[in-house]
Amino acid sequence: MSWFILRRVLLAIPTLFGVLVVAFLLLYVAPGDPVEAMLGERADSATIVRLREQMHLNDPLPVRFGHYVASVATGDLGRSYITNRPITEDIKERFPKTLQLAGAAMLLAIVIGISLGVLSARRPGGLVDRFALGLAYLGISFPVYWVGLLLILLFAVTVHWLPPSGYGSLKFLALPALTLGMRSIAFLARMTRSSMLEAMSADFVRTARAKGLSEWVVTLKHALRNALIPVITVIGLDFGAYLTGSILTETIFSWPGLGRYVVNAISRRDLPAIQGAVLFLSTVFVVVNLITDLAYAKADPRVSYE
Repeated sequence: MSWFILRRVLLAIPTLFGVLVVAFLLLYVAPGDPVEAMLGERADSATIVRLREQMHLNDPLPVRFGHYVASVATGDLGRSYITNRPITEDIKERFPKTLQLAGAAMLLAIVIGISLGVLSARRPGGLVDRFALGLAYLGISFPVYWVGLLLILLFAVTVHWLPPSGYGSLKFLALPALTLGMRSIAFLARMTRSSMLEAMSADFVRTARAKGLSEWVVTLKHALRNALIPVITVIGLDFGAYLTGSILTETIFSWPGLGRYVVNAISRRDLPAIQGAVLFLSTVFVVVNLITDLAYAKADPRVSYE
């Protein structure tokens, strides 16, 4: 297992280096002067010259890239043009809120989606199966922003049960988490149902039934565990996407996470903030994929990485 982890980390280095190159070039291929974007149009020429020297903008491109790599290696992602704060501090402040939202959405998706999939597989064609398939089709068909607006209209405007936006108690978390997790609920329900139907017809399940085990023990202990490999894949990919791409949900519900931070940085052309956020989110996605691969072996003892 340790050799597998080391190999995956080594393979992730070229990917992250490619992201580093793209993020670095973003500052120089974007239209406009980054110094003027930082200081504004009324800055005097002496200040512009001094700041360009401080930012190494007058050096050759390879030298600038070397300075950028050295800064990133020490954890320095630069300073925001707009707030003049270190970008690492902004990420430390924003990312826990995105993690909270992504974790709540993924928890809802796992509990509801897998439960619906298991119940559907136990009685194919039954009432629960038809309901789960209908919910899955709706969840896949509706875009995130449309689901969010419908939930706000129903629970915030019509019945006044939940706040429409903002950050605070669990009431503020309910609607954005459900909005973000709706597509995963649909995918997990369909994936679990398909995998469970295949597992329920396997020889080891018939053997477990022949031993006199109860139907729930056969379903949960034997069939479900062997059906989890494709389900774990969906969970890992979706959770990584939630951590790195919950921009629409955070914008709709005014959630102060990292996704909304990136949107604000793009709208204000705060290129260092965009660079830092892209680098950090890419690293997070690589780590989540590594954890997903390690979870395979826990779910299925037949999977070995040695």
